[in-house]
Amino acid sequence: MLVDPGQTTRTQLPTPVGITKGPGESIHEYTFVSRDDFQILKNGEYVYYELDSPRAASHNGSTPARRRVRRVLGRIIKRVPLRLYPDTFLGEPEIAPDQVAAMVGYHSRTNELFELHVAIMGYYDPATESFINPWIPPQSGKQIFLADDAMLTEVLSRKKHHEPGSATIGSLLTREPNAVPIVLSVKDVVSTHMAIIASTGAGKSYLASVFIEELMQPHNKACVLIIDPHGEYSTLDQIANEPSFSESGNFGPGYRPTVHVYKHDEIKVRLSTLQMGDMRALLPEMTEKQQYLLNRALQKLRSRKGDTPWSVADLKAAIKGSARQKEDEESEGADDSSTVHALTWRIEQRFEQSMTFDDSLHLDLREIFKPGQCTVLQLNEIDERDQQVIVATLLRRLYHARMDTERGKVHSGESYLPYPVFVLIEEAHHFAPGGAEVVSTSILKQVLAEGRKFGIGVGIISQRPGKLDADVLSQCQTQCIMRIVNEIDQKSVAAAIEGVGRDLLHNLPALSKGQVIVAGSAVNTPVICRVRQRITPHGGESKDAPEMWQQYFSNENQARLRREEAPLTNNQGFQFFR
Repeated sequence: MLVDPGQTTRTQLPTPVGITKGPGESIHEYTFVSRDDFQILKNGEYVYYELDSPRAASHNGSTPARRRVRRVLGRIIKRVPLRLYPDTFLGEPEIAPDQVAAMVGYHSRTNELFELHVAIMGYYDPATESFINPWIPPQSGKQIFLADDAMLTEVLSRKKHHEPGSATIGSLLTREPNAVPIVLSVKDVVSTHMAIIASTGAGKSYLASVFIEELMQPHNKACVLIIDPHGEYSTLDQIANEPSFSESGNFGPGYRPTVHVYKHDEIKVRLSTLQMGDMRALLPEMTEKQQYLLNRALQKLRSRKGDTPWSVADLKAAIKGSARQKEDEESEGADDSSTVHALTWRIEQRFEQSMTFDDSLHLDLREIFKPGQCTVLQLNEIDERDQQVIVATLLRRLYHARMDTERGKVHSGESYLPYPVFVLIEEAHHFAPGGAEVVSTSILKQVLAEGRKFGIGVGIISQRPGKLDADVLSQCQTQCIMRIVNEIDQKSVAAAIEGVGRDLLHNLPALSKGQVIVAGSAVNTPVICRVRQRITPHGGESKDAPEMWQQYFSNENQARLRREEAPLTNNQGFQFFR
């Protein structure tokens, strides 16, 4: 009687699914042969063989060495048919080949054999929380078993579902939904950074929102900032209304997360926080003389004002004070009046009517960074150059605040941030493009390289990894890769992802929406995950153009248009001119 290995219970002995044939194409691979009657040995599925490991004898040598069995896990990377039906059995589409086989005396079960190639992951060592490669393939003839759900739940993820520091983003794709949860280690994500890479429409913002939901759960209570250039994350404000995010307290009001969404007109950058590099980005095409005068003026203001905010008027006065006049004794006849006039005019045009740059107001770090709070900065109505300056100044202030706090230089005030933070940056290739240097690139690289020492975690999201700075991508030690079709982008991801997971990258074009390859420090081994359903509504859905066109001709919409276009009553024409 055939027994489905996938239906074996914990109390039953595991049923073999195949027999080892020999080594594979490398020393870390082996092959085994199976009929696979139940079609369970898919590419990406997990199997294991048992490895006997002798234990050391007792200290007096009287007790014989005992042996313990280790399960050496592996992932199927290739499936090759060894024996199939003869071609003549397949010549009549109306007749099933097993019927033809029966008529000529063939047994159908003996005519389908497969050779399966397996990449060895190793046996899991709980002490080191990692897989240890045995460095030798299994002997020929060794039985191969299908890894059960309980085993995979135990060894694939670093954390258990809903324990402190865990983020359950979905379940293993090769198993039934929710059978094997994929749980990221939040500590490792924050300390070594994360990248979410996918083509348009693959579900990258959906996955990011699932991760944010996990961070705001009572078992994490995270401090999160989202840089949102397209306004896709505003629906996260529903987190505050969902009972599943709340926790009752034993001696107080308990925990309820908050979400603050800042619109474009609420996002302010104080002028005194701008550096010369920011000014060059905001005032492009300045002459060398203008840059020299502006740099001198900024230095004078900082030496005179210190940390006190200064205004546009102060900056213009400092520029005039730094310029040389003909009557000056040290001017040697040089006159900067025309340069001063041109520079001050540009500064007036750029800053005096700006909605973003202000003499005194800016985003208070203590207000936007709080444990149990998710802050969303919606930049979708702000110019891209201004977006880069906003991100650069904010990351710079955050970096120095966390550094000064950790080093004990500040103990109160706006720059005192005594807790780690996580910053999620959507469309990261706008803020750190490859092959070009923008004002936000250098500080983003610095935070990625040194932020872990000060508790700053960064998550970057991009649909074009080929256009993203290679150093930025390589600094993200947890990678979530979704469907990518472009060859250049695939190569960029392959160069950055850890080597043990590269065999999974061949599946990138075949991934469906909501399926993701997760690799890196937040999981024990690379896995293909089915992203779970969001708790809050999704705000990044594509527009359904045909449906919206149909709605235009609906009876309700046509009646509304007729009312709007109807002439005014009482035959009184509107007076356009007076």
